[in-house]
Amino acid sequence: MKPLGWLSNKLLLLLVLLTACTAAPQASQPGLLPQMAATLPAQTAAPDPPLTPTFTPFQPLPTTALPSPTLTATSSPTPLAPPEITLLFTGVIVPARCVQAAIDARGSADYIFDQVRDLLTQADLAVGTLNATISDYPPHTGCRQTYVLVGGSGNADALQRAGFDVMGVATNHIKNCGIGDCGDRAFMDTLDNLRRVGILPVGAGQDLAEALEPVVVTLQGVRFAFVSLGLVEPLTFAAQSTPGIAVLNEENLRSAIAAARQAAEVVVVMPHMGPEDTPYPQEYQQEFARLAVEAGADLVVGNHTHVVQGLQQVDGVQVFYGLGNFVFDQDWDLAHQQGVILQVHFRGAEYAGYDLIPTHVDGDGTVRLAQGDEAAQILQRIQDASINP
Repeated sequence: MKPLGWLSNKLLLLLVLLTACTAAPQASQPGLLPQMAATLPAQTAAPDPPLTPTFTPFQPLPTTALPSPTLTATSSPTPLAPPEITLLFTGVIVPARCVQAAIDARGSADYIFDQVRDLLTQADLAVGTLNATISDYPPHTGCRQTYVLVGGSGNADALQRAGFDVMGVATNHIKNCGIGDCGDRAFMDTLDNLRRVGILPVGAGQDLAEALEPVVVTLQGVRFAFVSLGLVEPLTFAAQSTPGIAVLNEENLRSAIAAARQAAEVVVVMPHMGPEDTPYPQEYQQEFARLAVEAGADLVVGNHTHVVQGLQQVDGVQVFYGLGNFVFDQDWDLAHQQGVILQVHFRGAEYAGYDLIPTHVDGDGTVRLAQGDEAAQILQRIQDASINP
């Protein structure tokens, strides 16, 4: 038998072990948890890996106010300025008699325009007034005085190369031929030759209705309508079933302008009227100008008188009664050799002023810009004959 003391020692050891087991979970005993952790296996001792944040930390908004959006700048573009448009008009063009004789001698009519070609071609639209036929059917008259004003078809080509786009043909010599069996052949040839080279004739046709039709040209998005009517020679007048020119009277004038107004933003009226050889607009010319403006014309540019005439403003609309001779052989005095090139400026469809450029024509038809005292004289004659320019 073992002594009793051995049993006491066993009991004491058991008591110590029980005390340690019951005390292990109590974190209040310092130094016990680290010792227990050291005895655990390695894979249970490592801590869990830290989590990576997946959100953006809150940032307070700035206390200063943000600028208001500029809606005008971003919602609509800045409007474009209206286009600048220049119309150019010349005086009467008569490639006949001595002019045609000189053309025949040279073999071409291009020399006529060599000194003014650049000016004509630089315009957005160049408009002339033709007061002769251009046909190869009638014989040329040579350089002599006659009222038969005929020129060859090559004149149409020269006019096109000079820069002309539109040609007023409601004129008193547009049916000239000089041959008894000609009828309207030279007249119709003239219209056909102009169209052949791309020049638009205005103021004449197969009948009165066609003669009254406007010619409409669009320039930089703006539509310009041209009408032309003549007063001088009844033998050229169109009728309901007769070829010829548009007759200048109040009924026809109002009808032509009304049709032009429906087709375009700008209406240009080109009356062929007025007594020859005088710079002073007559009362009946002024009355037709007033009627044209009343009916809706935005610009009136007349011709026929073979010398420059005065200007007038009618209810704010500019009227030019006559631009003189541009191409003709009337060299018996200086006034008939002088004319002006008219430049009329528009901003979009709005009239924006004009320029007058004095010209001189030689007996063979050569046109050049007038210089010095001659240019001043031409402009002064216009000023003296003007009513309220």
